[in-house]
Amino acid sequence: MEEALPQEGSALGRQIRLVAARSRGVEAEQLRWIGSEPELFEAFYRDNIEEVQRFVARRVEDRERAADLTAEIFLAAITSAHRYRPRRGTPKAWLFGIARVTISAERRSRGRERAGIERVRGSALINEDDIARMDARIDAETRARELYLAMDRLAEGKRAVLELVALDGLTVAEAAAAAGVRPVTGRVRLHRARRKLRTELEAAKDRPATTQPENEEARS
Repeated sequence: MEEALPQEGSALGRQIRLVAARSRGVEAEQLRWIGSEPELFEAFYRDNIEEVQRFVARRVEDRERAADLTAEIFLAAITSAHRYRPRRGTPKAWLFGIARVTISAERRSRGRERAGIERVRGSALINEDDIARMDARIDAETRARELYLAMDRLAEGKRAVLELVALDGLTVAEAAAAAGVRPVTGRVRLHRARRKLRTELEAAKDRPATTQPENEEARS
């Protein structure tokens, strides 16, 4: 049975959470409140902005797009925070799961018009210093983006755990939680994805430059 939480409107409960967050960072027990307590969200944002920027920079090289995605990841975290439960994974795994879903969805829908209100709300979260740091991180993550693009050779179900482990440094357990699968399933998928990617990259080296790669989803 979960601990009884203070009433959402309790000033004492809010103050206790904020003091704890400022001294130790936003921990699992406070995470569900970031959507309703702006000061707690600000602490969470400052705790995690660098990790999220690096996550995005490993996948995106356009600064404007990277800034928009970073903002959208945090907006999605605000929206879903009340559903977070510590037993489902660490806050980092939870946030990286949101980040991965956000970027995957954006890749699928690129070219479609997104709601202007999201852009306005999102841009308010990213200040000039954050954007300057994003530029530096995009430059630093060139090799990671090359690996990320190589993973396009894998079907979605095979690549999720490999992506989170190889690019983002999560443990297999954290990556499995972020991908929404059990740790044992995560280990199996990681092994298969590594083997598949190695085979695909070796085949690509031998492929003539004029040969177009086959449709990978069709082959998976």
